[in-house]
Amino acid sequence: MTAKIAYADIEVGTQLPGRSFPVTRDMLVRYAGASGDFNPIHWNEKFAQEVGLPDVIAHGMFTMAEAIRVVTDWAGDPAAVVEYGVRFTRPVVVPNDGKGAEIEVTAKVGAKLDDNTVRVDLTATSAGQKVLGMSRAVVRLA
Repeated sequence: MTAKIAYADIEVGTQLPGRSFPVTRDMLVRYAGASGDFNPIHWNEKFAQEVGLPDVIAHGMFTMAEAIRVVTDWAGDPAAVVEYGVRFTRPVVVPNDGKGAEIEVTAKVGAKLDDNTVRVDLTATSAGQKVLGMSRAVVRLA
């Protein structure tokens, strides 16, 4: 499997198509079931507030997974991502209001590397605040 984007066609600064990802409470419950992470800060509003959070928050790995979708959609092959890392800077607060939250993700090529790879720098925000820092992926292109 390989990316559908040619390395020769990419320049540093190339913008990837950004996306917005909805996050609802029911999505968090489903993610908890799939991941086995049943920490009550991700589904129990009372508990989340008792430990000092403003409300239920999304799982960090859920947020990370949503963000990388911008890169995998662009590359055309999830296996093209050979490295991915982030720092969690702020939680994604998910109110129980029927709308939930949004994660807004933009990305651009930050560097062309060896072996037909590029570094993609991602920016992920929710409610106007950056939720992932140092979010970078290395992608092998065609």
